Amino acid sequence: MKSPARVLLAGVATLATVGALVGCSAAGGGSDDSSGKTELRVATFPPGADEAAYEAFAEQEKQFEDKHPDIDIIGVEYEWEGPTFAVQLAGGSLPDVFTVPFTDAKTLLENDQLMDVTEEMEDLGYTDSFNPIILDAVTGDDGHYYGFPRQAYANALSYNRQLFEEAGLDPDSPPTTWDEVREYAQQITDATGKAGYSQMAANNTGGWQLTVGTAARGGRTQIDNGDGTAESTIDNDATKEVLQFLHDLKWEDGSFGSKVDLDWGTINQEFAAGNVGMYTTGSDIYTALVRDFGLDPDVYGITVLPLEGEDAGPLGGGDIAVMSPTIDDETKAAGVEWIDWYYMQKLLNEDAAVADAKALSESDQAVGTPLLPVLSRELYDESLTWIEPYINVPREQMTPFTDNIWDQTPVGEAKVKTQEVYALLDEVVQTVLTDENADIDALLAQAQTDAQALLDE
Repeated sequence: MKSPARVLLAGVATLATVGALVGCSAAGGGSDDSSGKTELRVATFPPGADEAAYEAFAEQEKQFEDKHPDIDIIGVEYEWEGPTFAVQLAGGSLPDVFTVPFTDAKTLLENDQLMDVTEEMEDLGYTDSFNPIILDAVTGDDGHYYGFPRQAYANALSYNRQLFEEAGLDPDSPPTTWDEVREYAQQITDATGKAGYSQMAANNTGGWQLTVGTAARGGRTQIDNGDGTAESTIDNDATKEVLQFLHDLKWEDGSFGSKVDLDWGTINQEFAAGNVGMYTTGSDIYTALVRDFGLDPDVYGITVLPLEGEDAGPLGGGDIAVMSPTIDDETKAAGVEWIDWYYMQKLLNEDAAVADAKALSESDQAVGTPLLPVLSRELYDESLTWIEPYINVPREQMTPFTDNIWDQTPVGEAKVKTQEVYALLDEVVQTVLTDENADIDALLAQAQTDAQALLDE
């Protein structure tokens, strides 16, 4: 990416939006006959990222091209979102290198839609470095690897410190139970007129966050049989508790707010604008909130999810750097070089970590956002000491999360038909939020039947 001015929006879908730069070949990747270089189209940021983000990327691009003068990096605006991603992939409009969530990787593997990178990962020495649980997300039934896990997170509770203060709440003492979340939400709404608590409900995110709430209360929505099949367990007490919680916030307390069709992008926009007191999402959200949605860092707080019940835990997640199997060998080799340099080395190598942090810091981009290690906790903790001079996120406002997350055991997302089941559960969440008299028991019974039919296909 040479400058923000070179970015052209290639198309806008309901969810996945991809923008390309001037001069990008429609086929993507391959040799540029005029320069003799390999053009590599790589994912950058969602549409709407601030100019400073592109400035930081331009510096990183320059650093990479100085080391690899035979590769020309072409930045592409990119945002993964469930329903339209498959269309973008099938249509060949994605970058050569892009990222997908852990949950989508298994479906892509089943459909032979990811490039095999086993040999490259072994040559780079990564197979012995990854957390085995995380490495499983990119491992096919053939035992081969089809991507590079590059970031992991635990779901957490983000909150607005300013709204807490306006409601007479201590922003350094966030809620530790779901009953307290409800009480705090009521106080915020009563004092400010804003939504004390909100939750995603559309474009597969409603099902995602319903599952987050279920796991935090000790339930599970699916049992993996270990042979590629699974049993739907949506109709359980924990999921019912989540839906009753949402119902009570909306219809009894009036603290949920009027917007009941928010997804990942729109809830972040509402939160950054100061219209939402609390919501659940990945612990890595701070970077996007500041970079893409203009959040004032001073108002941000984050804490671990309240956990209740046996086997309760925060739903984990993450994403993987991958390539399409349709690109040629030359583009694949360039893609592996980019993934290794841009995503992986900063996790493993002090010089690379410092260079990355320095480039981001000098462009006022977030350095030090709370994550979960895809390698070891020891290496993650050590990497924080490497980049300490450049950390610019308000980690003192994040201690309720960073001090306590290691005492929680993340729960993995369901492996079978994950996004399809999430889409089905969107309807359940939206019904509860739009119909005061919704029959939660009947909704869950039907959802379980419908989900099992999906799993049995």
